Amino acid sequence: MPIKNAPADFNPSVQLRQADLQAAVLDGLISDSQARDLWARWSPQAAAARSPEPVGPHAGPRFSFTNTLYYFGGMVAIGAMTLFMTLGWQTFGAWGLSAIALAYLVACLMVADYLKLRHLPTPAGILAALAVCLVPLLVWAVQSGLGLWPPGRGANYRDYHTLIDWRWLTLEFATLAAGVVMLWRYRLPFMVMPIAVTLWYMSMDVANALMQPHGFDWQFTRDVSLVFGIGTCAVAMWVDARSRQAELPAWRQDYAYWLYIFGALMFWGALSLRDSNSEWAKLGYALINVGLVFWGATIGRRVFTVLGALGVAGYLGYLSHRVFKDSLLFPFALTLLGLGVVWLGIWWQRHEEQIQARLGAWLPPGLRPR
Repeated sequence: MPIKNAPADFNPSVQLRQADLQAAVLDGLISDSQARDLWARWSPQAAAARSPEPVGPHAGPRFSFTNTLYYFGGMVAIGAMTLFMTLGWQTFGAWGLSAIALAYLVACLMVADYLKLRHLPTPAGILAALAVCLVPLLVWAVQSGLGLWPPGRGANYRDYHTLIDWRWLTLEFATLAAGVVMLWRYRLPFMVMPIAVTLWYMSMDVANALMQPHGFDWQFTRDVSLVFGIGTCAVAMWVDARSRQAELPAWRQDYAYWLYIFGALMFWGALSLRDSNSEWAKLGYALINVGLVFWGATIGRRVFTVLGALGVAGYLGYLSHRVFKDSLLFPFALTLLGLGVVWLGIWWQRHEEQIQARLGAWLPPGLRPR
């Protein structure tokens, strides 16, 4: 598009070197992370890589009817091979199940390869995630066939998703190892989902293993889940920082999403199950949830904000019940509490970007909101 009143020798194109961007950083015009992002976008290699072809796997999936069909169909397939394994499958025997699971796994990876080459990352990720979900079935069948499955509960694979037992740990360790290897190979973020679910299962089964000499103790299981939740969130932050600062587009995807969700659920669920007669302990619970609200806003992860808001609302509901117990004012207090939460949501929506910007300034570049 021509520029009016421009000199005859005016040339709208400008050649930039990486040193020019670094000079702009030293002058305070842009930040160091912005300089890296601009160079990654404007460099000759990046320009050559860009094309009018369909968007590659580094683009995140959008919520659309097509993607809804993808995920619905994928979850049905995953459920069929995990949650809904019936006793009828036992008729194939351990080695028959091993052959079926291996054939399914290889077929899923082959289809995932095909879909990824066709620039269809969402269905490719679902098929690859299904392959990860088949690993525990394969390991269980092989162990049973070799006679290595420990005696006791868990004789049927369908119990894997409903029964807490230390015997599942071999399946979970194998799933984590295979999932990480396959994730490195395919680099599709949805593959992290079965890894995160496995960590959740492992938190309960590890507690069961540690309790063997003493019998079941749900409080100990709760505390182990709390520790696993904190550890999973820490791993998620590390993955998040690495992926945001990665140079290759395939690694700049949101691999931490599912780790954040299940880590936050493990931590918050275990924290909320802790009961105490101390008012100070209850106040501490409320303050931790307030911290979760602001932490979620700081790093741009709404799962922390939502869970923290639920915790604060629960504490305020407890206070209103304690103060207005057996009073006609109790319904009015709850109404005011609900309207107050709605008002807070409106205020937060209007100022969310400013809040994230101010809080994010205190974080290293790798954890600032996207």
